[in-house]
Amino acid sequence: MIGPVSLQSISNVGCGSTKLCFSQPTNCDPSTSSNCFFMSARLLTPPESGVQYELSGPAQGYVAFGWSDDQMMGQDDIYLCGLNSTGAVDVQRAFSVGHTAPTVQPKGAISDIQTSNQNGVLACTFTSKNAIFTSSNFSFTSNQLFYLLLAYGPSSNGIIMKHQNDYSSSQRMALTSSAVVQRDGKQQMIRAHGCLMLLAWMTLCPVGMMVARYLRRSSQVQMFGKDLWFVIHVSVMSFTVATTIIAFILAFSYLGGWEYGIHPVLGCLVLCLALIQPILALMRCAPQHPRRFLFNWAHFVIAVSLKLLAVAAVFTGMDMMDSSGDGWLMKVLGGFAGWEALLLILMELQARWRSAADGSSPVEPDKVGRDVLLVALFLTGNLAFLIALLVGIGQAVHY
Repeated sequence: MIGPVSLQSISNVGCGSTKLCFSQPTNCDPSTSSNCFFMSARLLTPPESGVQYELSGPAQGYVAFGWSDDQMMGQDDIYLCGLNSTGAVDVQRAFSVGHTAPTVQPKGAISDIQTSNQNGVLACTFTSKNAIFTSSNFSFTSNQLFYLLLAYGPSSNGIIMKHQNDYSSSQRMALTSSAVVQRDGKQQMIRAHGCLMLLAWMTLCPVGMMVARYLRRSSQVQMFGKDLWFVIHVSVMSFTVATTIIAFILAFSYLGGWEYGIHPVLGCLVLCLALIQPILALMRCAPQHPRRFLFNWAHFVIAVSLKLLAVAAVFTGMDMMDSSGDGWLMKVLGGFAGWEALLLILMELQARWRSAADGSSPVEPDKVGRDVLLVALFLTGNLAFLIALLVGIGQAVHY
C-alpha cells in the first residue's frame, strides 16, 4: 500500500542521535530546503523490526542510495525513489553490476511505503526487512560496515538513466551508527585528473608540436644558447609529460588499483609513450649524424601515435564524466578537436605554400607573421574550449 508523504515529515531532526543520515549539501534539511539530497536510516527496535528509510531530493527521474563495499558503483544494494512508467512516484530496489545500469529487483520485504512529488522534489519513506546484498555480504547484520552512496538522475518511462551526480561517504558505516555521514572528498581527485589530462593533451601538446613544426624557421632568436622555438618546445612538452604523470597518480589514488575498460588501457599507453619520448630525445645523435633521420622518424611516429591515443583517452574519459542529459561535454570536446584539426590543416597548407614559394631561403617577415597569427588564432579558440570544458568537469562526476 502506497500513501502520500509530506516533505515536512522528512527532516534532519534526529540525525546523529537516533538515525544515520547522509545529505548533499552536508547537514542540509530537506524540510526547509528544496535543493537538499537526503537519506536517513533508522534501525527499528522490538517489537518492530527492520530499517526505516527516508529518501528525498530534487530530480527529474529518481533519487537513490546504495550500500556498497567500496566507494565506486558496482556490486551495490540500491533503493530508488523515482517516477514509474505512469509518472507516479514509487520505491524500487536494484542491484548494480559494474558501470552498467542497475538491474531492478523484486521489492521483497518492503512495507509502509509513502511517496510524494512536490515541485520537482521526490520523497519516499519505507520500511525494509531485506538483507543487505553486496559482493561480500548477504545478511541483515546491523553492525556490518558499508559505504553509503547517494545519486540522482533522469528516467524515461520508468527506466532509470545515467545519473547526473553521485556522492559517497568518506568511511564505512553501520546501521547501528546514528551519525551524520561525511561526504568523501576523493571525487575531486578524478576531476583534477580529467582537468590535467585535458590541459596536457588538448592544449600543451598541440602548442609544443606546432612550435616545433611550423615556427622552427620563423625566429632567429636565441635563448640559453638554443633557438627559441626549441626552448619553447622542450619546456612545453616536458610540462606535458609531468602533468600526465601527476594525472596518472591521481587516477590510481582515486581508484585504489586497476580498473578494467578501454580508458585505463589508453591512459597507460599514453603514459608509456610520453615517457619514451624524452628518453629517446636525450639519446639522439647530432643533427649532422648520418643516422639522424632514424631519430627524426621515430620521434615523429611516436608523437603522432601518442597524440591520437591521448585524444582517444580524453574522449573515453569525458564520456565517463559527462553526466549532462544532452551530453554537452562530449559535443564541446568534439568542437575542441575539430578546431585543432582545422588549424593544423591551415598551418600545414601555409607551410607547404611557403616551402614551394621560397624553398630553403630565409623566411620573410610577412610570412613569419602569418605563422604566428595562425598559432595565436589556435590558442584563442583553444583556450575558449578549454575553459568551457574545465568548468564542465568541475560540475561532472565519474561514473
